Amino acid sequence: MKKYKLTYEKSGVNIKAADKFVKFISTLSNKTKKSGKFKNIGSFGSITELPKTLKSPQIVSTTDGVGTKIEIANLLKKFNTIGIDLVAMCVNDLIVQGAKPLIFLDYISINKIDLNKLKPIMQGIIKGCKISKCELAGGETAEMPETYEKNKFDIAGFSIGIVDKKKILNQNINKGNLVIAVPSNGLHSNGYSLVRYILKKKKININKNNFLKKELIKPTKIYSNEILKLANKNLITGCANITGGGIPDNLKRIIPEKMCAKINLNQIKSKKIFKWLKNQGISDEEMLKTFNCGVGFCLIAKKSNIKKIKKYFSSDFKPYVIGKIISGNSKINFNEKVNWNK
Repeated sequence: MKKYKLTYEKSGVNIKAADKFVKFISTLSNKTKKSGKFKNIGSFGSITELPKTLKSPQIVSTTDGVGTKIEIANLLKKFNTIGIDLVAMCVNDLIVQGAKPLIFLDYISINKIDLNKLKPIMQGIIKGCKISKCELAGGETAEMPETYEKNKFDIAGFSIGIVDKKKILNQNINKGNLVIAVPSNGLHSNGYSLVRYILKKKKININKNNFLKKELIKPTKIYSNEILKLANKNLITGCANITGGGIPDNLKRIIPEKMCAKINLNQIKSKKIFKWLKNQGISDEEMLKTFNCGVGFCLIAKKSNIKKIKKYFSSDFKPYVIGKIISGNSKINFNEKVNWNK
């Protein structure tokens, strides 16, 4: 009788290891679970109850990843922060619309199931969900031995939020409103391909550089708690998440037709990591369109609300004015230059 020796495991896929990881996720996800009778992790789909307090609820959805910051995590063998980055990249886009994060789902694809990597990644995702007050409702872990090289992986996230139709932001931006910068805590999760190019070209070993070792793996700031409070109090008319493309590409996305955000670049309070990058030989223009340059979020608000707005932020993230909305067709108008030594 013919014996069959072919198995899924021999092809490089370990279902038992994947099942172990799912059990681990189930235990962790209970920490983010909101009231409700539905068991989502391990099911075919996730069920979430919608809040009953909104008169005209609108669903907002976002998806994102962390780019090549993953390669920095691999270099440092530090995986407990990129999960926070993943949640941040998604929910920070949700709150631009004024939406409260409800649920988050993740997708992890990896060469081979490695619990020493996957567990800290998931712990970071859970931490991000707790900070943003949303539920980890499900996800997918795919073992793909030939698609990814040894030790390689990628992560992506998907988030859903809800906002009352009357509370959607960026609908009432007017001439005379101020543009307010909310500080970033560093690079966040953008521009890492250029950063890694510099490291490679200049043969810099970040494991031997304590400054870079700390800065390059620092998790993205999650702004949901502060921004949603401002939105609920009607203190802002709009906001923009400053990610890939920097201030010019992201701020112009919310500026109405025939209006322009006039930005005084010398008002920007940059950070040491951006001074370091600038000194590697990057032009001001390239810096501004690649990195956040110290500005994690831009708020649009009336001048009369500035003092109230500042009260909702800790000392490390105190907002400050960098420009105002004027008439014009260019959407963005830069004046002066960034002082990289600030």
